[in-house]
Amino acid sequence: MSAALHLARPEDLERLLPMVAAMHGEQGTAQDEEGRRAALAPLLEGSPHGAVYLIGPRGAPIGYLVVTFGWSVAYGGLDAVIDEIYVRRAVRGRGIAADALDALARALRDAGLVALHLEVDRDNEAAQRLYARARFAPREGALPMTRLL
Repeated sequence: MSAALHLARPEDLERLLPMVAAMHGEQGTAQDEEGRRAALAPLLEGSPHGAVYLIGPRGAPIGYLVVTFGWSVAYGGLDAVIDEIYVRRAVRGRGIAADALDALARALRDAGLVALHLEVDRDNEAAQRLYARARFAPREGALPMTRLL
């Protein structure tokens, strides 16, 4: 099965929404379809703040990645955060997510980014193993913190 990445476009929204709803259901994210549409639309329309990639065949994707962009003085340039990654349950455990993460890292490096970040639940050992295989490592002494505005 292919972990090829395709930059999602506005016409991909209807393919993307059921996967985002499934991801949010698994994670307990409280967001309705209207909220999902509003959050995805700017990214699909080319916002400079982020991008959505379909994983697998464009016409029948098996997952998606959402990445947002920022700037890091500490890392010396443009960086990105993986906001969401999802692979359909039926095809999990085949290395697809790891392949997609590697493909994303290569593409972002080639575009001039210097670092790629993500967050993982402390209790999600399977995800931690996946991210470690994809060469992500905890930042020593760092604890992600959030303030909702």
